[in-house]
Amino acid sequence: MQITFLGTSSGVPTRSRNVSSVAIRLPQRAEVWLFDCGEGTQHQLLRSDVKISQIRRIFITHLHGDHIFGLMGLLASYGLAGNPTAIDIYGPPGLSEYIRASERYSYTHLSYPLKVHTVQPGLVYEDEEFLVSCVPLKHRVTAFGYRIVEKDRPGRFNVEQAAALGIPNGPLYGKLKRGEEVTLSDGRQIRGSDLCAPPEIGRKVVYCTDTVYCDAAVELSQDADVLIHEATFSHQDADMAFDRLHSTSTMAAQVALGAGVKQLIMTHFSPRYAPGNALVLDDLLQEARAIFPNTALAYDFLIHEVPRRRGE
Repeated sequence: MQITFLGTSSGVPTRSRNVSSVAIRLPQRAEVWLFDCGEGTQHQLLRSDVKISQIRRIFITHLHGDHIFGLMGLLASYGLAGNPTAIDIYGPPGLSEYIRASERYSYTHLSYPLKVHTVQPGLVYEDEEFLVSCVPLKHRVTAFGYRIVEKDRPGRFNVEQAAALGIPNGPLYGKLKRGEEVTLSDGRQIRGSDLCAPPEIGRKVVYCTDTVYCDAAVELSQDADVLIHEATFSHQDADMAFDRLHSTSTMAAQVALGAGVKQLIMTHFSPRYAPGNALVLDDLLQEARAIFPNTALAYDFLIHEVPRRRGE
Protein backbone atom coordinates (compact mmCIF):
# COMPACT_ATOMS: atom_id res chain seq x y z
CA MET A 1 0.00 0.00 0.00
CA GLN A 2 1.55 3.26 -1.15
CA ILE A 3 0.33 6.81 -0.47
CA THR A 4 1.14 9.59 -2.97
CA PHE A 5 0.32 13.18 -2.05
CA LEU A 6 -0.82 15.04 -5.16
CA GLY A 7 -1.91 18.29 -3.50
CA THR A 8 -1.15 19.62 -0.04
CA SER A 9 -2.28 23.25 -0.05
CA SER A 10 -5.55 24.57 1.36
CA GLY A 11 -7.97 26.83 -0.48
CA VAL A 12 -5.76 27.83 -3.40
CA PRO A 13 -2.74 26.35 -5.15
CA THR A 14 0.71 27.84 -4.70
CA ARG A 15 3.85 27.58 -6.83
CA SER A 16 4.96 24.50 -4.92
CA ARG A 17 1.68 23.00 -3.68
CA ASN A 18 -1.50 22.07 -5.49
CA VAL A 19 -4.89 21.78 -3.78
CA SER A 20 -6.17 18.62 -2.11
CA SER A 21 -5.74 15.15 -3.52
CA VAL A 22 -4.20 11.93 -2.23
CA ALA A 23 -3.75 8.69 -4.18
CA ILE A 24 -3.48 5.27 -2.55
CA ARG A 25 -1.93 2.62 -4.76
CA LEU A 26 -2.87 -1.02 -4.21
CA PRO A 27 -0.15 -2.86 -6.14
CA GLN A 28 -1.56 -6.32 -5.41
CA ARG A 29 -4.58 -5.49 -7.56
CA ALA A 30 -3.11 -2.77 -9.85
CA GLU A 31 -5.63 -0.23 -8.60
CA VAL A 32 -5.51 3.38 -7.46
CA TRP A 33 -8.03 4.91 -5.06
CA LEU A 34 -8.17 8.70 -5.11
CA PHE A 35 -9.19 10.82 -2.13
CA ASP A 36 -10.39 14.29 -3.17
CA CYS A 37 -9.70 15.81 -6.55
CA GLY A 38 -8.89 19.50 -6.41
CA GLU A 39 -8.28 21.62 -9.51
CA GLY A 40 -5.22 20.46 -11.43
CA THR A 41 -5.18 16.94 -10.02
CA GLN A 42 -4.87 15.35 -13.46
CA HIS A 43 -1.77 17.48 -14.12
CA GLN A 44 -0.31 16.29 -10.81
CA LEU A 45 -1.01 12.70 -11.81
CA LEU A 46 0.92 13.21 -15.04
CA ARG A 47 3.89 14.45 -13.02
CA SER A 48 3.75 11.45 -10.70
CA ASP A 49 4.16 7.68 -11.05
CA VAL A 50 0.44 7.15 -10.47
CA LYS A 51 -1.38 5.93 -13.57
CA ILE A 52 -4.71 7.59 -14.35
CA SER A 53 -5.79 4.37 -16.10
CA GLN A 54 -5.61 2.48 -12.78
CA ILE A 55 -8.06 4.71 -10.90
CA ARG A 56 -11.05 2.60 -9.87
CA ARG A 57 -12.55 4.49 -6.91
CA ILE A 58 -12.69 8.16 -5.92
CA PHE A 59 -13.69 9.27 -2.43
CA ILE A 60 -14.72 12.90 -1.94
CA THR A 61 -14.74 14.39 1.55
CA HIS A 62 -16.91 17.44 0.83
CA LEU A 63 -18.02 19.76 -1.94
CA HIS A 64 -15.73 22.75 -1.46
CA GLY A 65 -14.01 23.67 -4.70
CA ASP A 66 -10.45 22.98 -3.58
CA HIS A 67 -11.50 19.34 -3.16
CA ILE A 68 -13.63 18.76 -6.28
CA PHE A 69 -12.86 21.32 -9.02
CA GLY A 70 -10.53 18.85 -10.75
CA LEU A 71 -13.01 15.99 -10.78
CA MET A 72 -14.79 16.55 -14.11
CA GLY A 73 -11.57 17.22 -16.00
CA LEU A 74 -10.09 14.02 -14.65
CA LEU A 75 -13.19 11.98 -15.50
CA ALA A 76 -13.26 13.37 -19.04
CA SER A 77 -9.56 12.63 -19.60
CA TYR A 78 -9.94 9.15 -18.13
CA GLY A 79 -12.41 8.31 -20.87
CA LEU A 80 -9.78 9.16 -23.49
CA ALA A 81 -7.01 7.11 -21.86
CA GLY A 82 -7.76 3.92 -23.83
CA ASN A 83 -9.92 1.01 -22.68
CA PRO A 84 -11.41 2.85 -19.69
CA THR A 85 -13.11 0.72 -17.06
CA ALA A 86 -15.86 1.59 -14.60
CA ILE A 87 -15.25 4.13 -11.85
CA ASP A 88 -17.15 4.33 -8.56
CA ILE A 89 -17.28 7.69 -6.79
CA TYR A 90 -18.27 8.14 -3.15
CA GLY A 91 -19.15 11.38 -1.45
CA PRO A 92 -21.68 13.55 0.38
CA PRO A 93 -25.19 14.50 -0.74
CA GLY A 94 -25.11 16.78 -3.77
CA LEU A 95 -22.08 15.15 -5.40
CA SER A 96 -24.14 13.23 -7.96
CA GLU A 97 -26.05 16.39 -8.95
CA TYR A 98 -22.77 18.30 -9.31
CA ILE A 99 -21.29 15.65 -11.61
CA ARG A 100 -24.43 15.28 -13.75
CA ALA A 101 -24.82 19.06 -14.12
CA SER A 102 -21.16 19.37 -15.10
CA GLU A 103 -21.67 16.67 -17.73
CA ARG A 104 -24.76 18.37 -19.07
CA TYR A 105 -23.51 21.96 -19.26
CA SER A 106 -20.07 21.05 -20.61
CA TYR A 107 -21.55 18.61 -23.16
CA THR A 108 -19.31 15.87 -21.77
CA HIS A 109 -20.13 12.27 -22.60
CA LEU A 110 -18.31 9.68 -20.53
CA SER A 111 -17.51 6.53 -22.49
CA TYR A 112 -17.45 4.24 -19.47
CA PRO A 113 -19.78 3.34 -16.58
CA LEU A 114 -19.70 5.85 -13.72
CA LYS A 115 -21.58 5.20 -10.50
CA VAL A 116 -21.92 7.82 -7.76
CA HIS A 117 -22.61 6.62 -4.22
CA THR A 118 -23.99 9.04 -1.63
CA VAL A 119 -22.30 8.04 1.61
CA GLN A 120 -23.76 7.78 5.06
CA PRO A 121 -21.83 7.33 8.33
CA GLY A 122 -20.63 3.75 8.62
CA LEU A 123 -19.52 1.23 6.02
CA VAL A 124 -19.01 2.75 2.58
CA TYR A 125 -17.39 -0.09 0.62
CA GLU A 126 -16.22 -3.66 1.23
CA ASP A 127 -14.68 -6.46 -0.80
CA GLU A 128 -12.65 -9.56 0.02
CA GLU A 129 -9.52 -7.54 0.85
CA PHE A 130 -10.57 -4.06 1.99
CA LEU A 131 -13.27 -2.10 3.70
CA VAL A 132 -13.83 1.65 3.78
CA SER A 133 -15.92 3.45 6.39
CA CYS A 134 -16.63 7.10 7.08
CA VAL A 135 -17.78 9.47 9.81
CA PRO A 136 -19.03 13.06 9.61
CA LEU A 137 -16.45 15.64 10.62
CA LYS A 138 -17.00 19.19 11.87
CA HIS A 139 -16.81 21.71 9.04
CA ARG A 140 -18.90 24.48 7.50
CA VAL A 141 -20.52 22.02 5.07
CA THR A 142 -21.19 18.29 5.24
CA ALA A 143 -17.76 16.64 5.30
CA PHE A 144 -16.62 13.08 5.90
CA GLY A 145 -13.40 11.44 7.04
CA TYR A 146 -12.53 8.06 5.55
CA ARG A 147 -10.91 4.99 7.08
CA ILE A 148 -9.35 2.38 4.76
CA VAL A 149 -8.75 -1.02 6.35
CA GLU A 150 -6.92 -3.90 4.75
CA LYS A 151 -8.27 -7.17 6.10
CA ASP A 152 -5.91 -9.50 7.99
CA ARG A 153 -4.30 -12.26 5.96
CA PRO A 154 -3.47 -15.73 7.27
CA GLY A 155 0.22 -16.48 7.65
CA ARG A 156 2.05 -18.69 5.15
CA PHE A 157 1.29 -22.40 5.47
CA ASN A 158 4.47 -24.46 5.88
CA VAL A 159 3.99 -27.15 3.22
CA GLU A 160 7.44 -28.64 3.85
CA GLN A 161 6.74 -29.17 7.55
CA ALA A 162 3.34 -30.69 6.78
CA ALA A 163 4.92 -33.15 4.36
CA ALA A 164 7.60 -34.07 6.92
CA LEU A 165 4.84 -34.91 9.40
CA GLY A 166 3.31 -37.28 6.85
CA ILE A 167 0.14 -35.27 6.37
CA PRO A 168 -1.39 -36.22 3.00
CA ASN A 169 -1.93 -33.39 0.54
CA GLY A 170 -5.58 -32.59 -0.03
CA PRO A 171 -8.54 -31.38 2.05
CA LEU A 172 -6.56 -31.58 5.31
CA TYR A 173 -4.21 -28.87 4.04
CA GLY A 174 -7.14 -26.52 3.58
CA LYS A 175 -8.31 -27.05 7.15
CA LEU A 176 -4.81 -26.58 8.54
CA LYS A 177 -4.34 -23.39 6.51
CA ARG A 178 -7.48 -22.04 8.19
CA GLY A 179 -5.94 -22.77 11.58
CA GLU A 180 -8.21 -25.73 12.35
CA GLU A 181 -7.15 -28.87 14.22
CA VAL A 182 -7.24 -32.18 12.33
CA THR A 183 -6.89 -35.80 13.37
CA LEU A 184 -4.78 -38.06 11.17
CA SER A 185 -5.55 -41.69 10.41
CA ASP A 186 -2.93 -42.79 12.96
CA GLY A 187 -4.65 -40.79 15.70
CA ARG A 188 -2.24 -37.85 15.82
CA GLN A 189 -3.84 -34.43 16.30
CA ILE A 190 -2.27 -31.57 14.38
CA ARG A 191 -3.07 -27.91 15.01
CA GLY A 192 -3.08 -25.68 11.97
CA SER A 193 -1.63 -22.79 13.99
CA ASP A 194 1.54 -24.87 14.49
CA LEU A 195 2.07 -25.04 10.73
CA CYS A 196 1.29 -21.42 9.84
CA ALA A 197 3.38 -18.29 10.19
CA PRO A 198 1.85 -15.45 12.22
CA PRO A 199 -0.95 -13.70 10.33
CA GLU A 200 -0.30 -10.48 8.44
CA ILE A 201 -2.17 -7.68 10.18
CA GLY A 202 -4.09 -5.52 7.72
CA ARG A 203 -2.94 -1.94 7.32
CA LYS A 204 -5.14 1.00 8.28
CA VAL A 205 -5.05 4.48 6.74
CA VAL A 206 -7.28 7.38 7.77
CA TYR A 207 -7.91 10.59 5.82
CA CYS A 208 -9.40 13.55 7.72
CA THR A 209 -9.97 16.91 6.01
CA ASP A 210 -11.59 19.45 6.38
CA THR A 211 -12.46 19.67 10.06
CA VAL A 212 -11.81 21.37 13.34
CA TYR A 213 -10.85 19.03 16.20
CA CYS A 214 -13.69 16.59 16.93
CA ASP A 215 -14.18 13.32 18.77
CA ALA A 216 -15.37 11.65 15.57
CA ALA A 217 -11.92 12.04 14.03
CA VAL A 218 -10.34 10.38 17.07
CA GLU A 219 -12.79 7.49 16.87
CA LEU A 220 -12.21 7.04 13.14
CA SER A 221 -8.43 7.05 13.56
CA GLN A 222 -8.13 4.41 16.28
CA ASP A 223 -4.94 2.33 15.89
CA ALA A 224 -4.28 3.58 12.34
CA ASP A 225 -0.92 2.92 10.77
CA VAL A 226 -1.10 6.32 9.07
CA LEU A 227 -3.34 9.28 9.85
CA ILE A 228 -3.47 11.94 7.13
CA HIS A 229 -4.93 14.98 8.85
CA GLU A 230 -5.35 18.56 7.82
CA ALA A 231 -3.33 21.24 9.62
CA THR A 232 -4.44 24.42 7.91
CA PHE A 233 -3.28 26.72 10.72
CA SER A 234 -0.58 27.13 13.31
CA HIS A 235 -1.51 26.84 16.96
CA GLN A 236 -0.86 30.57 17.20
CA ASP A 237 -3.72 31.12 14.73
CA ALA A 238 -6.20 28.94 16.60
CA ASP A 239 -8.85 31.68 16.58
CA MET A 240 -8.97 31.53 12.78
CA ALA A 241 -9.12 27.74 12.91
CA PHE A 242 -12.16 27.76 15.20
CA ASP A 243 -13.80 30.50 13.16
CA ARG A 244 -13.34 28.65 9.86
CA LEU A 245 -13.73 25.14 11.29
CA HIS A 246 -10.29 23.97 10.26
CA SER A 247 -7.56 22.32 12.32
CA THR A 248 -4.33 23.61 13.75
CA SER A 249 -1.15 21.56 13.87
CA THR A 250 -1.78 20.87 17.55
CA MET A 251 -5.35 19.69 16.88
CA ALA A 252 -4.04 17.18 14.33
CA ALA A 253 -1.46 15.98 16.86
CA GLN A 254 -4.10 15.63 19.57
CA VAL A 255 -6.21 13.44 17.28
CA ALA A 256 -3.16 11.26 16.55
CA LEU A 257 -2.29 10.98 20.22
CA GLY A 258 -5.84 10.24 21.34
CA ALA A 259 -6.31 7.60 18.66
CA GLY A 260 -2.99 5.85 19.25
CA VAL A 261 -1.93 6.05 15.61
CA LYS A 262 1.57 5.07 14.53
CA GLN A 263 2.29 7.92 12.09
CA LEU A 264 0.75 11.35 11.56
CA ILE A 265 1.22 13.10 8.23
CA MET A 266 -0.13 16.65 8.18
CA THR A 267 -1.42 18.28 4.99
CA HIS A 268 -3.77 21.03 3.69
CA PHE A 269 -1.55 23.95 4.74
CA SER A 270 -2.54 27.60 4.47
CA PRO A 271 -0.33 29.56 2.03
CA ARG A 272 0.24 32.08 4.84
CA TYR A 273 3.07 29.84 6.13
CA ALA A 274 5.19 30.09 2.98
CA PRO A 275 8.95 30.64 3.39
CA GLY A 276 9.80 34.20 4.39
CA ASN A 277 6.73 34.77 6.54
CA ALA A 278 6.79 35.20 10.31
CA LEU A 279 5.56 31.62 10.77
CA VAL A 280 6.58 28.81 8.41
CA LEU A 281 5.61 25.17 8.10
CA ASP A 282 8.53 24.01 10.22
CA ASP A 283 6.93 25.90 13.10
CA LEU A 284 3.75 23.87 12.60
CA LEU A 285 5.81 20.70 12.57
CA GLN A 286 7.49 21.55 15.86
CA GLU A 287 4.14 22.42 17.44
CA ALA A 288 2.74 19.03 16.46
CA ARG A 289 5.82 17.05 17.47
CA ALA A 290 5.66 18.54 20.95
CA ILE A 291 2.43 16.54 21.33
CA PHE A 292 2.94 13.64 18.92
CA PRO A 293 6.60 13.08 18.01
CA ASN A 294 6.05 10.79 15.01
CA THR A 295 4.68 13.59 12.83
CA ALA A 296 5.69 14.52 9.29
CA LEU A 297 4.75 17.30 6.87
CA ALA A 298 3.32 16.26 3.52
CA TYR A 299 4.50 17.90 0.33
CA ASP A 300 3.41 17.43 -3.25
CA PHE A 301 4.63 14.10 -4.68
CA LEU A 302 5.66 12.73 -1.30
CA ILE A 303 5.41 8.92 -1.48
CA HIS A 304 4.85 7.04 1.76
CA GLU A 305 4.95 3.24 1.92
CA VAL A 306 2.72 1.74 4.61
CA PRO A 307 4.59 -1.29 6.00
CA ARG A 308 2.97 -4.60 6.79
CA ARG A 309 2.71 -5.87 10.36
CA ARG A 310 2.95 -9.42 11.64
CA GLY A 311 0.72 -10.81 14.34
CA GLU A 312 2.00 -12.44 17.51
